[in-house]
Amino acid sequence: MAKMAVPEGALLWSPTEDLIDTANVTAYRHWLAEEQIVSCEDYEALWQWSVTDNTGFWSSLWRYFDIQSNTAYHRVTTSQLMAPGTQWFPGSMVNFAEHILRHERPDATALFSLSETRVLEALSWSDFASQVRTLATAMRNRGVQQGDTIGCLMPNIPETVVAMLASISIGAVWSNAAPEFGEKTILDRFIQIKPTWLFVADGYQYGGKAYDRSDVIAHIAAALSDSLEQVVYFSYLYPNKAPTLPAIRWQDLLDEPDPGRAAFHFTRVPHDHPLWILFSSGTTGMPKAIVHSHVGALLEMMKFVTFHMDLKPEHISFFYTTTGWVMFNIQVAFMLTGAAGVLYDGSPVYPTPDVLWKMAADTQAHYFGASPSYVQLMQQQDIQPNQRFDLTALKSVLCSGSPATPDTFAWFYRHVKKDLWLTSQSGGTEIVSAFVGGSPTLPVYAGEIQTRILGMDVAAWDEQGMPVIDQVGELVCKTPFPSMPLHFLHDPNNQRYQDAYFNYFPNVWRHGDFIKINGRGGVYIYGRSDATLNRYGVRIGTAEIYGVLEALPEVQDSLVVCIEGPRGDFFMPIFVQLSPGVTLTEDVKKTLAQHLRTQCSPRHVPDDFFSIAAVPYTLTGKKLEIPVRKILMGQTIDTAVSIDTTKNPEALAYFVDFATHHLVREVLS
Repeated sequence: MAKMAVPEGALLWSPTEDLIDTANVTAYRHWLAEEQIVSCEDYEALWQWSVTDNTGFWSSLWRYFDIQSNTAYHRVTTSQLMAPGTQWFPGSMVNFAEHILRHERPDATALFSLSETRVLEALSWSDFASQVRTLATAMRNRGVQQGDTIGCLMPNIPETVVAMLASISIGAVWSNAAPEFGEKTILDRFIQIKPTWLFVADGYQYGGKAYDRSDVIAHIAAALSDSLEQVVYFSYLYPNKAPTLPAIRWQDLLDEPDPGRAAFHFTRVPHDHPLWILFSSGTTGMPKAIVHSHVGALLEMMKFVTFHMDLKPEHISFFYTTTGWVMFNIQVAFMLTGAAGVLYDGSPVYPTPDVLWKMAADTQAHYFGASPSYVQLMQQQDIQPNQRFDLTALKSVLCSGSPATPDTFAWFYRHVKKDLWLTSQSGGTEIVSAFVGGSPTLPVYAGEIQTRILGMDVAAWDEQGMPVIDQVGELVCKTPFPSMPLHFLHDPNNQRYQDAYFNYFPNVWRHGDFIKINGRGGVYIYGRSDATLNRYGVRIGTAEIYGVLEALPEVQDSLVVCIEGPRGDFFMPIFVQLSPGVTLTEDVKKTLAQHLRTQCSPRHVPDDFFSIAAVPYTLTGKKLEIPVRKILMGQTIDTAVSIDTTKNPEALAYFVDFATHHLVREVLS
C-alpha cells in the first residue's frame, strides 16, 4: 500500500474544551491556585513554574498525591546542583507498592492479560492484592529481609507483577531480565546484583514457537549459587511439568494464607532505599546497573501517568513491552492511578497481524502503547484497525522506544481513529520516565513531541553550551529531579555515573540525544548524539534521514552510518529495506536522493544506497547504528555488539560481508 507523506509539523489534532477542562493536569492547576501555591494560566506557565521553583513543585506533588510516610521529610532536596548524590525528601519513609495497593476495591479489574498460551483474562483488584499479600508473607516467613535483592526471569504476565509488588512491599530490591534474553546477557546483569531469590518461568512462547528455558535457568542458578538462597519456579510453558532444579513451586507459595488487608503491613523504607535495579542495553558492553529509589520513582511515575498520560481510576491502559524494558516498570506504574493495566506476552503479529488491536477492542482499552517500529509492521501487513474493530473507547496512543516520524503519527489518524490524543515521549531507563512527552491540553503536530515534562528543566544546547531554539542541539537537563539514579552498582565514587551524564557539560545532565525545541515548546528527536553523522562539519541526526526515507512507498526501513577515515575523509552509506516488488535501480536511488536533498539538504544525501534484507534491531526496538558502524570499521561482531541483546542477529551478517568486500576498506586504509 502506498504511503502518503505528511509534512513535519502538520496539525493533526486539537483537544476539545471539555477534554482540557477534565484533564488531570487542569485539576492540578486549579488545586495549586486554590491552595495559593501558584497561579498558572496554561501548561506552558505551569512548566515554567515547575522548573523555576523546583522545591515548590516537587513538594506540591507530595501533598497532591497524598504520599504516605511514617515520618515527615526534613527538606525537599539536599542540593540544587545537578550532580550524582543529590537526595530527595530525606527523613521520609515510603513504600512504592503500598501506593498501588491502596486502590484495592472489589468491583474493579486490576489487570487484563493475554498471551500466546492463554486466553484473555481479568484479575480483580481484590484477587490481585490478595496474591501480592500472600506471596509477600510467604517470602517474609522464609527469611527475605529489607534490602535483599530479588531477581526475576518471567514473561509479561500477571504473576510477574505480583512477584514484583510482593518483593517491593516488604522492602526487597527488585530486578528484571526478560526470559528471551540470552544466557550471557542475563548473567551479565544478575552477577552484578547478586540476588538472594530468583523467580523463574520454565519458558515462553513467541510467534507460535515454544522456547524451553529449563537448561538456561539451571545454568544461571548454578552461576549465582554464591548469593542465591531460593528459586521460585513457575510452570508457564508446561503447567504439569515438575521443576528441573531445586526450587519452590509458585503455586505452593500462593496456596498459603492471605493475612488480609487490615493485618498486612508494608515495609516503609528510607527515602534513599533502593526500589529496583534497571540496566542499560548492554549492546556494546557490560550493562550499567542503575539503582533507583522508592521516593524518586514513586513521585516521578505518579506525575507522569497522572499528568502526561491523563490516567484515571476508570481507565484501561496497554503498552506492548517485555519484562526486560523499562516500559514494563512504567506499565506497572499505570496502576498508581487505580487504572487497570493490560498485559500481553508474545509476538505482536501472532496468531494474526492485528492481535493487539483485537485485544484493545475486547478490553475496551482507553490507552494503547507501542514503539514506532510496530507501525512499520502494521504498514507492511496493510492493517487498518478502524475497519475491523470497535475502538470507540480508545482515547490515546503512546508511541515510545525510538523517534516517531510524521508518517507514524499520521498512520494512527488514518487507520485507528481521527479523534485521538497521540503522544510520543523520550527519556529512558536512567530516569525511569521521560524528559519530553505529552499533555492532553495541547495540540498534536506530525512528528512532534508535544512538550517538556513537568519538573524537567530541558533545553537544546549547542556545542558551546548555549541554548538554541528551532535548531538541533544536545538534550540537556539543568535542574535535578527525584528519579535521577541513586547510583550505579560497583561504581566507586560515582565515576561511571559522572562520566555518563555530567562530563560534557559540568553539573548539567547531557542525555545523549539530539533534539530541536521550537518556538511553541514542541520537541523533535533526531537520534543519539553518539550515532550522529558529521559531514563537512555539520552534525546530522539519523532520525532526519529516516523520517524522509521511511515515508516513501519504496522504503520499508533504513539505516545510516558515517565512517570517518584517517585523513579526514568519510564514507556515508544508507542501507534500505525496500518494499515488496521494489528493486534498487539507479532511478530508485535518484528518487531517494532527491527527497533527501529537497526535504533536508545536500549534506543528507549519502555516498551510496545499498539494499538489505532487514535492519538489525535491539530487543527493545532500537536500530543498531553504533554496532553496525563498528563492524564497518573492522571490528568483529563479538566486539561490536552483544548478540544476546539483538532481535535479529542474522541481519548483522550482511554488514560483516560488506566491511570485508566493499570500498569501506579503501576509505579506512
